[in-house]
Order: sequence, then structure tokens, then C-alpha cells
Amino acid sequence: MGKLKLYDLNLSREQVLAERESIYLSLTAQQRFFKTLQLNHTSVAMNGGQPIKTPQGLGLVIRKPKA
Repeated sequence: MGKLKLYDLNLSREQVLAERESIYLSLTAQQRFFKTLQLNHTSVAMNGGQPIKTPQGLGLVIRKPKA
């Protein structure tokens, strides 16, 4: 699984976005693809084993978690 990075609250949003963008742009296309797969795996694990998006026949429908 991927790693979670916690940012200092004193950093501005622009600084965080710039750092994330530089990291993303430094990756190869293959690395970006596998990072996306890791993110999908993490989101399923955090949603109790259920995918956030499920096929509904005419495409993907995003459903809200039942609270």
C-alpha cells in the first residue's frame, strides 16, 4: 500500500500543492499508473472492502457511503 504524508498546518495550501505537483511530474507514466492502482486499493480498504464506484450498466455511478 502507499504511504500517508501528514503536512504541517503552518504550510500554505499553495506550498502543499506545489510539492505534490513536483512529485507527480517527476514520476514516469508507469509509476503514475501504479500509484493510481495503489490509491484505488487504499480507498477500498478504507471503505470496509467495498469499492467507492460500482458499475451500474450505463457507466460508473458514485454512491455516498451509508452512514
